[in-house]
Amino acid sequence: MRYRQLGRTGPRVSAISMGRGSQPVKFGDPLEKEFHETIRRALDLGINFFDSSDAYWNTRHEVLLGRAVQGRRHKALIATKFGNIDLPDGRKATNGKPEYVFQCCDASLKRLGIDVIDVYYLHRVDPNTPIEETVGAMSRLVEQGKVRYLGLCEAGPNTVRRAHKVHPLAALQTEYSLWARDCEAEILPVCRKLGIAYVAYAPLGRGLLTGNIKTVDDIPESDRRRKHPRFHPENLTRNVELVAQLGAIAADMGATNAQLALAWLLAQGDDIVPIPGTNHVRNVEQNAAAADVEVTDDELRRLNQVFAIGAGAGERYGPTVLKGVGL
Repeated sequence: MRYRQLGRTGPRVSAISMGRGSQPVKFGDPLEKEFHETIRRALDLGINFFDSSDAYWNTRHEVLLGRAVQGRRHKALIATKFGNIDLPDGRKATNGKPEYVFQCCDASLKRLGIDVIDVYYLHRVDPNTPIEETVGAMSRLVEQGKVRYLGLCEAGPNTVRRAHKVHPLAALQTEYSLWARDCEAEILPVCRKLGIAYVAYAPLGRGLLTGNIKTVDDIPESDRRRKHPRFHPENLTRNVELVAQLGAIAADMGATNAQLALAWLLAQGDDIVPIPGTNHVRNVEQNAAAADVEVTDDELRRLNQVFAIGAGAGERYGPTVLKGVGL
C-alpha cells in the first residue's frame, strides 16, 4: 500500500482508504461477521484510514467499526462525522451549534469505544450557525484531546476559507469520481492553496462505475440509489454506455473497472484520498490493489474525454439534497 499526507500537518493515510459499505449491517445479521472480516483484511493490506459518521446505519456503523478495530486500534486512523440529522418527519436537517458539537463527539467516542477521534468532520454545513462558531467548538475538542484533526464535508470554497482561519483543516470530504468532477473548478484549487487534503467519497459512483449495474432492476427496491437521478431509467441507459467504455480501457490494462476508476482518482494528485466502501473481503482486496495500477497519459486522456464534465446523465443528488451541499 502507498501512503499520502492528510493535509500539511495531518497523518499519513493509505492512498486507498475505506468508507462505509453501501449495504446497511444490522446487529446480529450474518453480514456483521463479514463486515468485521473486511475491516480486519483491510488492515492486513495496509489500509489504515476508516471513515464513519453518527448518521450511518442509525449510528450502528460507528459501533461495528469500533468492534472491528479492537486489538488493532494502533493501526487504524478513525474519522467520523456529526451534524447531518434526520427530523421526526423524515426530512434531512443540519445542526452545527457548539453545544451539539460536544454532545455528538462524546457520543461517538462511546460508540466507537476509543479515547480520541483521529479526524472529526462536520458532516453538513449548518446554514443557521456561523461556521466560525461550529469550528471554534470543534477546535476545543482538539484542545481537550478528544480529537486530533478537523475536517468539513460538502462545504463550499468560502466556507472552507472561513473555517480554516479558525482552525487548520486537515481534509475536506466531498464526492469525487469520474462521474462527479465539478469540484475541479473551484473547491479543489482552494483546498490545494490552503494545504487541505481532499477525501473523495463515492469514488466508484455508488457502484455504477464497477459495471455491475446495467438496469434499475440490478438495484434492490429498498436501495436509496433508486432516488438518485443518475440511476433513474432515463439517465441510466446513457451512463451504462459510458461505463462500457471505462470497461474496455480497463480490460486493455488488465484491470477491473473499479481499479481503473480509483487509479484515475489517485492520478489527479497526491492530495486525493479515495474512500470506497464495501462490506466484502473480495472487494477490499480489489480496491487496495488499485494503488499499484499505473495509468499512462494516453489512458488518462481517453478517460477524461469519455467522462468529461457533463458527459454523464443526471445529478448526483436530487434537488432537495443538493440544497444542502456546497454551502
